[in-house]
Amino acid sequence: MNDLLYTISKENHSPKALKDILSNAPEVKFVSFVGVDLAGNDTDEKIPISLFLKDIEGFLTGAIQTDGSSVALPGIATINNAKIDMIADKDSTWFIDYNYEHLDSKSGRPIGTLRIPCFLYHDSKAVDSRSILKNAIHFFKTSLMNMFRETPELLHTYNIEFDDIEDISVTAATELEFWVQTPNDEAHVEELSTSQVLQEQYWTRTKGSVRTSLEQCLMLMEAYGFNPEMGHKEVGGVKAKVNESGSYTHIMEQLEIDWKYSNAIQTSDNEIIIKNIVRETFRLNGLDVTFLAKPIDSVAGSGKHTHISITLNCKSGKCINLFTATKDHFLSAIGYASIMGILKNYEVISPFVSPTYNSLKRLKPGFEAPVCVVTSLGHTVEMPSRNRTILLALIRDLDNPFSTRFELRSPNPHTNTYLCIASMCMAMLDGISYAIKESKTEDDLLKELSKNYGEEFGYLEKYRMYRSEDDVFHKYSEKDRDKFFGKAPKTVQENLSFLDNCKDKVAILKKGNVFTDTIINGFKSTSIKRWLMEINHRIINNYMKEVRGYKKLHLDDLALDLDLSYWIKINDLRKYIMKDTYDRKSLFTQIKEASKNEDLPLISELQLELDNKMEELRKLYCTYEKNLLDI
Repeated sequence: MNDLLYTISKENHSPKALKDILSNAPEVKFVSFVGVDLAGNDTDEKIPISLFLKDIEGFLTGAIQTDGSSVALPGIATINNAKIDMIADKDSTWFIDYNYEHLDSKSGRPIGTLRIPCFLYHDSKAVDSRSILKNAIHFFKTSLMNMFRETPELLHTYNIEFDDIEDISVTAATELEFWVQTPNDEAHVEELSTSQVLQEQYWTRTKGSVRTSLEQCLMLMEAYGFNPEMGHKEVGGVKAKVNESGSYTHIMEQLEIDWKYSNAIQTSDNEIIIKNIVRETFRLNGLDVTFLAKPIDSVAGSGKHTHISITLNCKSGKCINLFTATKDHFLSAIGYASIMGILKNYEVISPFVSPTYNSLKRLKPGFEAPVCVVTSLGHTVEMPSRNRTILLALIRDLDNPFSTRFELRSPNPHTNTYLCIASMCMAMLDGISYAIKESKTEDDLLKELSKNYGEEFGYLEKYRMYRSEDDVFHKYSEKDRDKFFGKAPKTVQENLSFLDNCKDKVAILKKGNVFTDTIINGFKSTSIKRWLMEINHRIINNYMKEVRGYKKLHLDDLALDLDLSYWIKINDLRKYIMKDTYDRKSLFTQIKEASKNEDLPLISELQLELDNKMEELRKLYCTYEKNLLDI
């Protein structure tokens, strides 16, 4: 399959070049226009290649339409005004998606679909995630160029003049973690948790169909030009079993795949096709893959650490990483200012990073997932270090100045990377603007970033701390973490409330019409609808099945008083969670009624109580079961 057509670069997006390329790839039978809505869903509208080739120019300039029912754009594409135009993005790489289960009858090659990234327009306005990121990058670059033009002495640090600048690039990369298992197999949570604490799976050798799938993924990624850097086991998982034929069964493992950075939009596009490669490759080998942030309670969730940096490209061909320090500092002034912008405004970034119930379940102490809005720069400038307990990490390599970047550790595989990076850019620009307008030096900014609780400076909030080189989970109690770094949201309603309550910070997102009121309200509506549907029709149903599974195990004639006591507590909890009586409604019913009344704060409160009661029930049942000699 090495001679298959995998990509079409932006230099070949003219009608003539496309006809020439596609005529030599007869296995490509379809074209699909890929738009990304506010929920991060990508569309797939298949068009026969013959139809596309007859009118390439028309298709690339807006011949494709869809309606609001096929995309998540609430408050934008309404039922009485639903037409959405799909305009091809000719400045990005296009990919061919192959169906390895459907082979061409003549060549024996898999049937391919050319996936063309596009922008979604409603009433002549771009309303999709790719457009938001594109606008954010444009506004960021234009604003920064204007600052350099008005304050050219800023560039003297880099030994260049304003006229030397060719362009400014926002580069990004993501790390994809996911769980893989044999279909319908379940592992005991305690077994998974024990294996995690003992680190029995982390970076160990892959075996059997998991190894085959992982290797095939990396080979395909190379064919597509993604430049994979590594694939390995993560911390979660248990040892598989071998059946009589020598094949592995009862597979339950967590994996990670990394690949090379690119510009921000291309990085987001790449992630979509790579997730499809992972799903299909593992499925063809008889394995299930889940990208849920927290697929199993009490076990490590899956992250998608998102890296970002800013590069200044000179007309001479020279490239400069604007975050890299030019003297005895962790970062340049622009680097310090950028990290301050993200931390100060993270309340309005968080909804775009963790908009779902499951994504917030991952962000709990004890699983290397961040809960505090805090950064770590390193113990000394000369010795870069990595603190895995914080939200925003500084990545440095003293031998490679181009490697200096920030790693946001809160995203998960379902995070909409387009909106995540767009909101980060707007926040970074706010910090940079402060530093430049106030003529802040590296020393000034480092001092402010390292401020103590109660110290007042010009930008960061007085009653907050923003830097810690300690393990924040051991150094501080939960009460102190909430006090020093701000209380982390635990539900979708709490997270989205920042978009209502932090008006000054929301205004930063709205600059340059990047995040408009229409876009923000549409995103909120999408997230709330998804949250209510999930909790009422998936979470409650799953919990219902789990509660019914906690059955009486002891034999009455052999049970001790302690066994009876445990069972009474378990049964009382089961009833409290699930069983209605004439006098009291169960937690399940209370949540359903609050949902009908759209009482979001009450749903949020009940959801937290339900999760706590379910955790209490699991622990109690485990203790009860272990105390029984005969079942």
